[in-house]
Amino acid sequence: MCRCQQSTPHNQVRSGRSRTMNDSDSDDDVPQLSASTLAALQEFYAETNEQVTPEQKFSVGAVEEDWRMSQFWYSDDTARRLAEEVVQAAGEGGRIACLSAPSVYQKLKQLDANTQVTLLEFDRRFSIYGDEFVFYDYSNPLCLPENMAPQSFDVVIADPPYLSHECLSKVALTTKFLTKGKVLLCTGAIMQEDAEKLLGLKMCSFLPKHTHNLANEFRCYVNYPSGLDS
Repeated sequence: MCRCQQSTPHNQVRSGRSRTMNDSDSDDDVPQLSASTLAALQEFYAETNEQVTPEQKFSVGAVEEDWRMSQFWYSDDTARRLAEEVVQAAGEGGRIACLSAPSVYQKLKQLDANTQVTLLEFDRRFSIYGDEFVFYDYSNPLCLPENMAPQSFDVVIADPPYLSHECLSKVALTTKFLTKGKVLLCTGAIMQEDAEKLLGLKMCSFLPKHTHNLANEFRCYVNYPSGLDS
């Protein structure tokens, strides 16, 4: 159960790190998936999950990038730096929400820090992480499980799937609902003004990198004293 009525599922997949500059977030012309296509997709997810061994489960890239879903994972060094940052921000025994940031979630699990971590993500392949996975569609920003209380996370790290005002506006609603105050946002440099207006965030000097080079410049934004400026 969730707090809102789920709208008709989008067939334009929105998980991962999309770098579309002019996404209108309109699904008016997207055809509905047939039952056979949905079944095939579920079978693909099941087969993918079976291929991930326990040893690989939390490796960055254990779930492969799918460019059809506009997925671009962080480099291992960037994932580690961001994971260490949110652990520091959350504090001992703190709670961390990774909002469309699976690479950071995976690195947090590798670090085995004394924190509680939840991954909110559209791509259901990440359901291999059990109760720590929560299905999240930014187009329904407050459609969250009933047991996910407001302001229940010490820090939220978010990586919105599109570089658009509409997407960041909706992700901001989710972020403000979840966080007790601290926010770390990873998105394009072109979103700096929106990041400040919507969430009161300031750009850091740290430059996040991805496993594949991207044309867009990416930056990190925070609303608290951060090691990403050192």
